[in-house]
Amino acid sequence: MIRVVIGHRGKLVRGALAVVLSRESDLNVVAEFDRADEVLEVSGGPDVVVLDPLLPGEIGMAELCDRLDGRAVLMLIERDDGGSISLALSVVKQSPKVGVMTTDASPGDLVDAVREVADGRPVFDVGLALAALRAGDNPLTEREGEILRLISTGATVQEVAHTLCLSPGTVRNYLSRILSKTSARSRIEAIRKAQDAGWL
Repeated sequence: MIRVVIGHRGKLVRGALAVVLSRESDLNVVAEFDRADEVLEVSGGPDVVVLDPLLPGEIGMAELCDRLDGRAVLMLIERDDGGSISLALSVVKQSPKVGVMTTDASPGDLVDAVREVADGRPVFDVGLALAALRAGDNPLTEREGEILRLISTGATVQEVAHTLCLSPGTVRNYLSRILSKTSARSRIEAIRKAQDAGWL
């Protein structure tokens, strides 16, 4: 039996993923979470963690995958989300047991992917790899990208700080570094540059 944990921001998506995977006789969804740090609380440890790379929490995605002690991770990302693609690629480089697939995959593909990463086989969409290569090197750290992504939704500094369990001052410091790295004069310009480059 393959024990599966699902970490996703959307309650509806989490529930749908759980239903699809639970229908299989060899898969057992043992927990669902909407924050990255909560994934580490599963007793006994899962065999596979299905993750949204933009899952908020006190720890970033790279740290989460590192602290999962070599357990298999399957990241679900949007095909046109350059920031998530870059993040997923950076995590894949750190851990051989990380797979990446798009959210437009079929339920059958999802089930197969979970089984494959559980067995230690690579799962990666070729189209995503090509998109990541076109995006080029991303100068933003994982946390900086996460903050800029939240700002791009219209969130205030205080809202970003609350979501990521940071102080408003820390968020402002990150924003200053983001403006410097993107050579932008404003947050709006930084968002536009990052989106054009495929970093968000």
